[in-house]
Parts: sequence; structure tokens; C-alpha cells
Amino acid sequence: MIILNGGSSSGKSGIVRCLQAVLPEPWLAFGCDAFVDALPARMQASDEGIAFAADGGVSVGADFLALEAAWRDGLVAMARAGARIVVDDVFLGGAASQQRWQKALGELPVLWVGVRCTSAVATGREVARGDRTRGMAASQAEVVHAGVRYDLEVDTTHTESLACARTIAARVG
Repeated sequence: MIILNGGSSSGKSGIVRCLQAVLPEPWLAFGCDAFVDALPARMQASDEGIAFAADGGVSVGADFLALEAAWRDGLVAMARAGARIVVDDVFLGGAASQQRWQKALGELPVLWVGVRCTSAVATGREVARGDRTRGMAASQAEVVHAGVRYDLEVDTTHTESLACARTIAARVG
């Protein structure tokens, strides 16, 4: 598995698409955005699900955490069954989020990749996208990396997704 962690609009999804193009074997891509989109509508604005504050803050409740654990365990099961998996995630809990992944992974090999981007550039991307609550990029830019240990870090502030993907692919191969 390859697990990419970075704040909103840091460039993770673009890197994942490029990784799928440059890696010689097929890799399945799964992202936390698709997981959130798969939640029932009633959980997308509730204390027990996920809530997005006007300032860009994100909070999650017990029901969200339970479903997220099942999602994570399902991805790990696919990897154990032989699928190559690349995950695009946002570690809102910093090191605690990584520890939940580590517990699920056990001894399964994983490449931990930190995706960084300055808050200003990520905020510009956020505005251009138009599908995010303003302030998410700035509020997540550093907190998602707090206490997280990586095998490799890339910075998309001035580096294109393809170049970042090639750097990651070199570590995989």
C-alpha cells in the first residue's frame, strides 16, 4: 500500500492519478473524499457523522469513526488479498490517525507519503475548485502532519503532480 496524507487541496488526488499512470503495475486508488461522499446524507452535517464549520474546520463523530474503521479495514483486506492500493487521506487527528492505519495494517508493507503545500497555495486551489468550505486548506495544512512519520515527503507548492508521482514511484520500485 501507499498512503498519502495531506491537507485539503494539497495535491493528493492529482498525485494519485499520476501514480496510476507511472507505476508499471495496476494500482487501485481510494480517497477519503469518496468515503465521505458515500456516507448517508444525514451523516454529512451531523455531530455523529461529519460536520464542516463555516471557518473550514472539520469535526467527526462516533458513527463516522466506526464507518471509517470499516472502510480502512476493507482497504487493508483488499491489499492482503493481493491488490495494490494507493490511499489519499487527510489525517485530521495527526499521529492518532496514522496509528489507526498502523493498527489495521499490521505487518503489511506500506509507503507513508506526506504531501505538503503552503497554506497560501492550497487556499488558492481551494478557491479555484469551488467545492470546498473556504478555510479548510489553511486549517489543515499543518495539523494533518503533526506527529506523523513518513518514509517520503513531497511538496506540491512548486512541483507538479507528475514529478511528485515519479519521486514516489522511484521509492516503490
